[in-house]
Amino acid sequence: MEIKDKELHRVAVTAIIYKDGQCLITKRASNKKRFPNRWTVPGGGLETDDYINDQPSTAAGQWYNAIEKTLRREVREEVNLEIEKPEYLLDLTFISPDGVPVVVLSYYAKYKSGEVKLDADSVEFKWVTPEEAKNYDLIDGIWEEIEMVDKILRNRN
Repeated sequence: MEIKDKELHRVAVTAIIYKDGQCLITKRASNKKRFPNRWTVPGGGLETDDYINDQPSTAAGQWYNAIEKTLRREVREEVNLEIEKPEYLLDLTFISPDGVPVVVLSYYAKYKSGEVKLDADSVEFKWVTPEEAKNYDLIDGIWEEIEMVDKILRNRN
């Protein structure tokens, strides 16, 4: 396996959005380069525009909360929803088929408002229980993350 650059990583974020004992999953379009026609949760990549046009948070020119801002933007763009405060779940790293190292930061967040409206990246959506999610062709690891979130939420109640 060839790794394109040993220094640079693509940073992506995902959100398991939950409400009323269910979570939102979306089916990726058939033209997607990675994981076409597979089910996943909303998310996407960190972009410089997610913070560079804002006033830096520190005198040294650093920005706080760029990841949360990215996650909220991706959720709005992909499924037209607003979420409550995202909570960190886990991180995952892998080498993409084109040799780019990827870091995925997975979060979970309670649904806040909005009606699901999909962008061109997805063709279907479902609100499913963790048990129902098992019946979908999910991208590797997504069901396990849904199960982790379900356990966290059940332990809170």
